[in-house]
Amino acid sequence: MPAVVVFIIFVICLVIAIPVSISLGIASVLPGAFDPSFTASGTFVVRSMLGGLDSFPLLAVPMFVLSGIIMARGGISRKLFDIFAYFMGARTAGMPCAVIVTCLFYGAISGSGPATVAAVGSMTIPILIEMGYDKTFSTAVVAVAGGLGVIIPPSIPFIMYGSASGASVSDLFIAGIIPGLLIGFLLMVYAYIYCKKHGEDQERKMKMVNELKGRGFLSVLKDSSLSLLSPVIILGCIYSGIASPTEAAVISVFYALIISLFVYRSIKIKDIWSILVESIRTYTPILFILAASIAFSKVLTLMQVPQAVSDWILSHFTNPVVLLLVINVFLLIVGMVMDTTPAILILTPILLPIVTAIGMDPIHFGVMMVVNLAIGFVTPPIGVNLFVASSLSDIPIMQIAGKAMPMIGYFLVALLIITFIPAVSLILL
Repeated sequence: MPAVVVFIIFVICLVIAIPVSISLGIASVLPGAFDPSFTASGTFVVRSMLGGLDSFPLLAVPMFVLSGIIMARGGISRKLFDIFAYFMGARTAGMPCAVIVTCLFYGAISGSGPATVAAVGSMTIPILIEMGYDKTFSTAVVAVAGGLGVIIPPSIPFIMYGSASGASVSDLFIAGIIPGLLIGFLLMVYAYIYCKKHGEDQERKMKMVNELKGRGFLSVLKDSSLSLLSPVIILGCIYSGIASPTEAAVISVFYALIISLFVYRSIKIKDIWSILVESIRTYTPILFILAASIAFSKVLTLMQVPQAVSDWILSHFTNPVVLLLVINVFLLIVGMVMDTTPAILILTPILLPIVTAIGMDPIHFGVMMVVNLAIGFVTPPIGVNLFVASSLSDIPIMQIAGKAMPMIGYFLVALLIITFIPAVSLILL
C-alpha cells in the first residue's frame, strides 16, 4: 500500500472524529493487512507498541503529570504569583507580567502547557478581572503564556523528542532555558504595550499590591520560598548529575506531596486518592497515543517514508534558510491540527535527517520543533490551551484566539530568532 494512501486514511480518521490513538493504530496495521508480504504485520505493530513504552526516560512523563496535579491542588501557583506581584505589581502591566512569570516558573514544575494554563489561570484570571483588566485579554495572556510550560524545562515534549531522536533529554532541558526566557520577555513587552495603550485601573490594582506590601516582604517570601525552590531542586538534581530526568520527576512528586501535605497543609491524606485518579485519567490518553505513535513511526520507517521525504525536500529546497522556513511553516500547520506527542514521534524520524544534512544540531532542532508545536497550543482548531482557558472563563475559543493573535506574533518572532541563531539554544551546553 502506498504511503500517501496510508496518510490519507489517517487524516480521514481524524476528520471523522476517530480518536488520535485509534487513528494511528488503524494506519499502522493497514499496510500489513493489504500486503501479507509486508514486514509490519498486526503482531509486529502490537510488539512495537509495547516495546516502545518499555523506556526508562518515558517514565518521567507520568511522574511530571502527577507532580503538576499535586502542585495545582496544593495552591502552589498562587504562592508563586504573590511573590512576583509583590515586586512587579505596581509597575505598568505589572500584574499581567507577574502572570507570565508565574507561568514560566510553574512550567518549570509541571512540564505541561495545559497543566500550566489550568493551575495558573484558575487563580489569576479572576484576579486580573477584579483589577479591571479586560476578561478576554486576561484569558488570552494565560493561554499563550501557558505554552511556556513545554519550553521551560522540565518539558514533557522534550522527553518525547529525546525518545524519538536519541538526543540527551538533559541537554534538551538546558537548551530550552534561554528560548523560554526569550519568549516570556517578548510576551511581557506586548503586555506593557497593551496596557500603555488601553490603560489600567490604578486604584484597584494598587489595592491588591498594598495588601501584599502590608503583609511584608519576609512574610510573602516565607510563603513563596518553597514554591520557588521547586524548579531549582528539580533542575539542580538533573544538571548536577545527582539524578536523571526520570529520577528528578519522582523527586518532584515527593517534594510536591511533602510541602502540600505538611508545610502548606493545602491538601489532606484523603485527597491523595483523587489526585492519583486524576493523574491516571490525564496520562492514560497520552499513553495510548504514545504507543500508537511509536508503532506508526516504525511502520513509516519500514515503508522508507523518511528517506523519500528527505530526498524530495533536499532536492527541491537547496537553500538552508528557505528549507528551515518551509519546515517551520509545516510544523506550525501540524501544530494546529495534531497533538504534540504524536506530532513529535511521527515527524522527528522524517525531519531530523533533513536538518542534520544541512548541519543543524539535533538539540537545536528539538528546541525549534517544540517551540513550533507550543504555538499550536493556542491556535485553532486543536489549540488545547484555548480549550482549557475557555473552560476557566466561559469565553468562546475563537474570541480568545483573536485576542491572542498579537501575542502569537511575538511568539513567531522568537521562533525565527531561535531558528536562525543556534547560540540561543546551544550557548549553555
